[in-house]
Amino acid sequence: MTEFPQQLVTGYHTFATQRLPTEQSRYRELSERGQSPEVMVIGCCDSRVSPEVIFDAGPGELFVVRNVANLVPPYAPDGAAHGVSAALEFAVQVLRVKHIVVLGHAQCGGIKALVEDAEPLSPGDFIGRWMALLSETVGQETRGSAETFADFVTRLEQRAVKTSLANLMTFPCIRILVERGKLALHGAYFGVARGSLAVMDPNSGKFERVATER
Repeated sequence: MTEFPQQLVTGYHTFATQRLPTEQSRYRELSERGQSPEVMVIGCCDSRVSPEVIFDAGPGELFVVRNVANLVPPYAPDGAAHGVSAALEFAVQVLRVKHIVVLGHAQCGGIKALVEDAEPLSPGDFIGRWMALLSETVGQETRGSAETFADFVTRLEQRAVKTSLANLMTFPCIRILVERGKLALHGAYFGVARGSLAVMDPNSGKFERVATER
């Protein structure tokens, strides 16, 4: 079990022989000048939902933060360690990103566990404590009489995106830049089965599917 995963070695060989030669100059430039992505993506750590793959992004194009259920906690300068907040601080204050995208997705295990009130996986109940950020949100939602459980979960997955967007606005540095028109916040939702993408309309709050070119 101490051997480095062979699939990663194989993948690196493919990268080094096929992709790297065409992007070597880009990597060299990034190394010398540093990164300057215009877009930050806050996504889920689910292995099926890679922002770089979904958006066909090259090196240096996206600043990505991933966690369980793509959540953004509210602004809390309490002296504790806050990974997402630290990433936001760097992206906004140092990189000066112009867009922040919260990317939700279908079949999210974190949302499903919250809805089903699943038992803790360990004494620390780290997932449960993290998902508690959505407890109030879930408490405000009820399943419709004609709504399937799957549809209900989808609605909560999309509601989680909206909650994270609202929490982003509790950060003073983000709120100020948004109000000045220098930073834009976006919600998006990825359908794993079909590879579909829907973007949230900021006025209606509805997720509208992005058409694919034929």
